[in-house]
Amino acid sequence: MPGPFKSIEVQQHVTEEQTSYAENSGHALYDTILEDMSGPGTTPLSNISSTGISVLDRSIGGGLPCGSLTYVLADPSGMAEIFLYQFTQSRKTYYFTTSRRPKYVLRDIVNLNFDIKNIIFIDVYSEYYLRSSDGMTDNIGNGHAETDLFKFVEYNLKNIRNDEQAGEINLVFDNFSFFMNLNVNPGMLRRMINIIYEVSKETDALTYLYGLKGSHPEHIENEILNAADVIFEISLDRGIDKMVNKLAIPKMRGMVPTVEVIKFKICDGVQIDTSKDIA
Repeated sequence: MPGPFKSIEVQQHVTEEQTSYAENSGHALYDTILEDMSGPGTTPLSNISSTGISVLDRSIGGGLPCGSLTYVLADPSGMAEIFLYQFTQSRKTYYFTTSRRPKYVLRDIVNLNFDIKNIIFIDVYSEYYLRSSDGMTDNIGNGHAETDLFKFVEYNLKNIRNDEQAGEINLVFDNFSFFMNLNVNPGMLRRMINIIYEVSKETDALTYLYGLKGSHPEHIENEILNAADVIFEISLDRGIDKMVNKLAIPKMRGMVPTVEVIKFKICDGVQIDTSKDIA
């Protein structure tokens, strides 16, 4: 009965070769990652960047890992966009506007006494709503126009990637819920998220996608929650005599997320409450 024994030996040999190949591939991938991280214009995984809010930075360990894609999931009534405005203070920021014209966003930023020299607007709003010479365009639900809009955003992202290989930048999408509600193939949204993610990594950008709670399908939002490196969840608690703004950070890839809920106020920007509740 020699046959079976030969078969076992051959199978064992193949299995050992496969195992060796898998190990070598794993080592090769690891070496490639280390090489990429040490090349020009790259940042080690341990490096972090300031959010532009110093007290928040101290609460989360100094800032966010370079290249982080952050999903800011917020109660629409909580004025969470103030976080976005203050993030622009730390570095050059490409600010994608979808719900308002840039001039109105800029006016709000100026009224809060923030510096505007770092901001470069990408006007998605006008590209979608104001393409005709006589004012508002009825593109809502127009699949062709919405597909063109995705191409517009991708074009700008690729230009940013090409211009900012070694730069320190922010990417802000105010708001990203707009894209989740467009009448396009879901694959196009996934493609854009992937492009945003890759551009963030390649340029070491801190990227913020501003999402409005309860305004889009849950399964679509779950894909973004899964893709995001960091999640900021902003809520507004309404008490009998006052309202309290809260920030939770349940996810931070590359760092240990804080277990504490951070209270903050909206005054001249975001003011983090550093006091502790006494039980």
